[in-house]
Amino acid sequence: MGATAIMQTDFLVIGSGIAGLTFALKVAEDCPDKTITILTKTQSDETNTKYAQGGIAGVMDFDKDSFNKHIEDTLIAGDGLCNREVVEIVVREGVERIKEIIEWGAQFDKDKDGDYALGREGGHSEFRILHHKDVTGKEMERALLEAIIRKPNIRLLSHCFVLDIITQHHLGFLITKSTPDIECYGVYVLNLNTNKIETILSAVTLLATGGNGQVYRTTTNPAIATGDGVAMVYRAKGRIENMEFIQFHPTALYEPGVRGHSFLITEAVRGDGGVLRNHKGEAFMERYDERKDLAPRDIVARAIDHEMKINGTEHVYLDCRHFSKEKFTEHFPNIYEKCLSIGIDIAKHMIPVAPAAHYSCGGIKTDEQARTSIKHLYAAGECASTGLHGANRLASNSLLEAMVFAHRAYKDAILNPQEKPGAVLINGSQGKKVDYAEVPNWKSEGTNAPKEMILITQSVKEMKLLMSDYVGIVRNNERLSRAMKRLDLLYEETEALYEKTAVSPQLCELRNMITVAYLIVKCAEFRHESRGLHFNTDYPSKSIMVQNIAL
Repeated sequence: MGATAIMQTDFLVIGSGIAGLTFALKVAEDCPDKTITILTKTQSDETNTKYAQGGIAGVMDFDKDSFNKHIEDTLIAGDGLCNREVVEIVVREGVERIKEIIEWGAQFDKDKDGDYALGREGGHSEFRILHHKDVTGKEMERALLEAIIRKPNIRLLSHCFVLDIITQHHLGFLITKSTPDIECYGVYVLNLNTNKIETILSAVTLLATGGNGQVYRTTTNPAIATGDGVAMVYRAKGRIENMEFIQFHPTALYEPGVRGHSFLITEAVRGDGGVLRNHKGEAFMERYDERKDLAPRDIVARAIDHEMKINGTEHVYLDCRHFSKEKFTEHFPNIYEKCLSIGIDIAKHMIPVAPAAHYSCGGIKTDEQARTSIKHLYAAGECASTGLHGANRLASNSLLEAMVFAHRAYKDAILNPQEKPGAVLINGSQGKKVDYAEVPNWKSEGTNAPKEMILITQSVKEMKLLMSDYVGIVRNNERLSRAMKRLDLLYEETEALYEKTAVSPQLCELRNMITVAYLIVKCAEFRHESRGLHFNTDYPSKSIMVQNIAL
């Protein structure tokens, strides 16, 4: 495996979900003389965005709704840890971003009068969720990809696995967490089309790498959600925060023996009147929260987890038998077909559901312009921690956040011109001028193909199992301690394998997931209280406010 010649681009985007595509499209329209390169590690449409069913939250009916209501709903869900300024930015600017994607061709469902058919989900006080059937994310991504194709200055390269962010570290400088002015010069990429490791240099890089649900045994996320962006920034000594807040979606379809990617039953089903019941047929949510089935996700997920444990069951039920079959198939055709394919007729049977890892509220720490702690490096989408979600994400705020911060990153990047690739870089922290020509090729000498893939696959299984059993919906100090000890061993084994083995997506994803798992556990150990998505039985209530935890 060798290294090819250096590739240069004006703007580099890692990830082809809603955040990455929005940023790329805006830059391409504003800067037709600039080149924008998008990298995605599988197909261009295989992203977390594609699997977002429910919709996108936005205040569209000002007669019944308001920005202040949406802001308060978000703050309540975030359990005291949201950045109010950021919440106001996203809610107030989000409506314009929704209008833009509609102009780009995204189609949202309308009622018989031609008005947008707004839904309601857990934690929302009003109907404000725009949707396209039960495949909203897929529809939004379709519109963006079609717009991207029409831009001649955008290159979209699929099957390109990003290995690492290039910083001063790769130029021979010592970089630590306290080093000021760490700079990003581009990335090293394993091009799976050529089996070559390439160096791609860019004046501006945006990370839009999505989430990390694959750290857990059961998740609604696709196989690509391995936390690559968070792990790369942590290795580059960038700031990461709030990783303990992992949102478990309360209602993933339970299929006996199925692990990995679970089919999501969108919260909009409960918004339309679906009722959660235990194995006795009891509607149990009224025992846990006055909002019943429309309580925020952290409360509903813990309630389901408790019902499963006290009754010794592996799932509960979502009852939709009282729905009009015509209405259900119209609003949720994808869910209806999936259930029918496994013998569940929603008119006759209740849907078996159980919580599954769904969304990371923490991630790469960013400011109001989506800037990370590393210069020339932005982050947007699920991989970023903007301050919007706090301790728990309000349903359908994620697509909104991705578009708002992609827009803000674009505005900041073009208003603050960067030096073109090939120019001399000023290394502020080391007081030395560095030329792009000094960036070395990836060093792969002395590495061999792995002798046994079981060394990788078994470690993945061990990691998923320990994270699910010890660092799930409910935690305690002993479980966290056991998880950390086992992760330490997995880390040592994986790093030893990495040093002597040629890089592969499987090995790099394992390495990234172990890093993300470590960050989740370490942040959970630091938080000596129960708040939002983090529930520790050793600290069953909120203590004196613990601020956002950064590593």
